[in-house]
Amino acid sequence: MPKEHKKRGRREEKKRKREQEEDRSELKRHKSEDDPDTGIIVDSGYQDDGADYIPNAGPGELPFYGLLDEEEQEYFKRADSMLELDQFNDAEERALFLANVYKEANGKELKIANSQSCSRLMERLILMSTPKQLKALFQKFSGHFLHLAQHRFASHCCETLFTRLAPIVSEEITTSAESLSGDEANAIATAEELFLTVSREFEGYLGYLMTDQFASHTLRVLLIILSGRPIVDAHTTSLLQSRKKENITVNSLESSRSANTSICTVPDSFQQALDNMMKSMVVNLDTTSIRALAPHPVANPLLQLLLNLEFGRSGKSKAKDANSLFRKLLSDDPPEEGTDSASFFNAMLYDPIGSRLCEVLITNSPGRTFKILYQTLISEKLQSLAKSETASYVLIKALERLSKEDLEQAMHKLCSQIEVLVERSRTSVVKCLVERCAVRGVDIGPLAIALKEAYGQNPTERLHKMLKMGTSNSESMSEDRRKQIEGFDPSKAHTSLLAQSMLDSPGTLQDLIIDGILSLDNTSLQRLAKDRSATHVLQKSLTCAGNTIRYRRMIMPRLASMTVDLATDPVASHVVDAFWKGTDSLPFIREKIAEHLIQNEAVLRESVSGRAVWRNWQMDTYKTKRFDWMAEAKGRVPGTKTGIELARERFASQKQDSKSKSSGTKGRGKPTSFPNPTEANAVLTTG
Repeated sequence: MPKEHKKRGRREEKKRKREQEEDRSELKRHKSEDDPDTGIIVDSGYQDDGADYIPNAGPGELPFYGLLDEEEQEYFKRADSMLELDQFNDAEERALFLANVYKEANGKELKIANSQSCSRLMERLILMSTPKQLKALFQKFSGHFLHLAQHRFASHCCETLFTRLAPIVSEEITTSAESLSGDEANAIATAEELFLTVSREFEGYLGYLMTDQFASHTLRVLLIILSGRPIVDAHTTSLLQSRKKENITVNSLESSRSANTSICTVPDSFQQALDNMMKSMVVNLDTTSIRALAPHPVANPLLQLLLNLEFGRSGKSKAKDANSLFRKLLSDDPPEEGTDSASFFNAMLYDPIGSRLCEVLITNSPGRTFKILYQTLISEKLQSLAKSETASYVLIKALERLSKEDLEQAMHKLCSQIEVLVERSRTSVVKCLVERCAVRGVDIGPLAIALKEAYGQNPTERLHKMLKMGTSNSESMSEDRRKQIEGFDPSKAHTSLLAQSMLDSPGTLQDLIIDGILSLDNTSLQRLAKDRSATHVLQKSLTCAGNTIRYRRMIMPRLASMTVDLATDPVASHVVDAFWKGTDSLPFIREKIAEHLIQNEAVLRESVSGRAVWRNWQMDTYKTKRFDWMAEAKGRVPGTKTGIELARERFASQKQDSKSKSSGTKGRGKPTSFPNPTEANAVLTTG
């Protein structure tokens, strides 16, 4: 049988493999024949158990909105670069440029949003647009949001558009509609109507969108806006976007308006729309289906958000509702050991994704339910949970809710495992324990003894082991290499945070760190100041509320001798900034540090960190107005007089008064002159 004719060579082999891969991925990928960059990847769903429980079918194949020609792409790329630089002379010129771009993009908005190269332009346009332009663009997208939200690039445009239009809802509620004429008010749709249109467009497909790789992010932003919660918030940012998200911004602060950072006022129709969406996502799913979505990498953040909204809007009473998300996750009341709810909770404790849902359950569950969860599922396993890299974060959330008695019992249980936790770098649990004991007023003596035994009795060795200062010889390394090595060691950051929390706890724990710093020699002290993680401990020791004047009198003269070397280091320069507060009530040391800086002015001005130290220490004032600088260094307002100066003035005035009296009554005791005859007669009569 004749063999297939094949060309030899590595290039032909790579070409054959590439063709085979394209054939295998043909069913999963919808591509345009003209431009491979505009291909739309159809997500096949989560492959684990959770994918079988999505009740709603998908919206079908994504439509193809067409391609931009080369001239259009070149124009929009140039416009994007100009908007990114934002070097317009004034606001009027910028507004005229935006109007021209919108005129050129008329009828091509969907193409631009789906383009890999031009979708960034659409985001910048949204950031710099007026409310009227935003509403017009929103109406162009209406009817296509369901498909745009599932696209890799267009979904980001939808999120930015929702975020920028959200504050306008509150403005329209407070602004009277009488400012618009009748025809104009009817022609322009309100922001409230536009958002309600999107919520109605998503109805029927919410179950599918929950697990869509791109649409789930857009859905979360929409839920946050309907609830009136701030979008830029520490608790919701991680739920709305991933760490890899590219943040499109512009240089101008006026045009790059950020999202709301406070709670917004929303109409009642938003609350009703939010209730309908939450019911559509939860009521149609049974307990098994929702629990299967808990370890889903895409659906899990949405479940966290739904739980937060559920408890935030309805309070703890929502936990009693059989159709609530909380009750479907923990269907047994109470969730005691041996029940299905306990088995589900135990399984999620050690799951990297599901454990985040456990954190939300622990944080927001009613007090009665939390006590049962803690006593039956957490209390007996405190030591094993603390050792786990994943479950330890759930334990931290539980420790934050414990009462004084329960916290004291937990501390005694964990004290026996402190050495193991230190070896495994599980210092986050210890840090939480230190902070909560300080808040609840629990005696931390046993914890201090356990930490001292774990890190060693010798103060120097203890501090080196705690801050991991001897793990690498950074002195002989370049600055870039040192940053690279220290950046890959998150355990150093955690131990630094532990030491800082110990400094905030006056007493035995604070003394463990203070004694370690005082025991260091000058070389080790200088290395401590230049370490990217450990330097925060030294700064904290100088500025914390519990430090004593004795400690600062001992450490500040040693640090003052190395002021210039520390000031020119990009890391240690922050320690020099902390010198000002560290020398409070020590003005003579402040003046000594200022003399070191003034003598090395040329060296400091050559480095960025040195110039920052010069500015923070107000050395220009020290050169030109030394009296005012010294007054501020001694803790008084410049221009005011000290107590000794006021006393000297009082003494001088009293002495002057006594001299004037003695000179006026010389000889016979008669005054040499009188202001008026009446007083003179009175004196003569008494004489």
